[in-house]
Amino acid sequence: MGDFFAGDSVIFSLVIIPLLIFLSRIVDQSIGTIRIICVSKGMKYISPLLGFVEVLLWIVIMGQIFQNLDNYLYYVAYAAGFGMGNYVGIVIEEKMAMGLTIVRVIPQRDSHLLTDFLREANFRCTTIKGHGVEGPVEIIFSVIKRKDINEFTCLIKKFNPKAFYTIEDVKFVNNEEMCTNLLKQDVFKIRKRYRQLRKSK
Repeated sequence: MGDFFAGDSVIFSLVIIPLLIFLSRIVDQSIGTIRIICVSKGMKYISPLLGFVEVLLWIVIMGQIFQNLDNYLYYVAYAAGFGMGNYVGIVIEEKMAMGLTIVRVIPQRDSHLLTDFLREANFRCTTIKGHGVEGPVEIIFSVIKRKDINEFTCLIKKFNPKAFYTIEDVKFVNNEEMCTNLLKQDVFKIRKRYRQLRKSK
C-alpha cells in the first residue's frame, strides 16, 4: 500500500503538476497577450481585469515552482507554457477580431467601379487625388471592422486585382455616426462615448 501511494506521489510530481503548470501558463500568457492588445487599442476597462487574472495565475504557478526548485520539469513546463501561450493568445485575438482598421487602396486603374461596389457592400469610402511614380492616382480610404478585412480585400482583388493596399489598426474614431454603423455589437460602449461627447460640448 505504501508503494502504491509512493507511486502516486511520483506521478503527481513528475506528470500532473508539470502538466498543470504548462496549461496554467498557456492561460496566463494568452490572457497577457490579449491584455497587451487591449491596452494598445485603448480598452481601459477590460485591460485591468485581464491584468488581475494574469498576475493571479502567475503567482499561483510561481508558488508551485518555488516549492519544488529541484524539479527541472517545472521549469520546462513553465517555459513551454509561456511560448505556447503567446501563440494561443494571438490566435484568440485574431478570432475575436476586436477594433477597427483603416485600409488605404491605390487602384491600378479607374477606381470608380471599385468604390461604387464597396459602397454597395456598406463599406464607407473616401477618395483623394495623389501622385505616384507613374503619374496621377486615386487613393481610397476606408475604416472597417477587423472582422470584415477578408471580405473587403476579396472585393479589392475581384475588381482591381493589381491594386496596392495597406491595412493599419485604428485606436480611436471620433465620428459618432460612423462608430454606430461600424460597431453595432458594442452598443454600450457607443452610448458611453456619445454621453462623453455631449458633455464635452
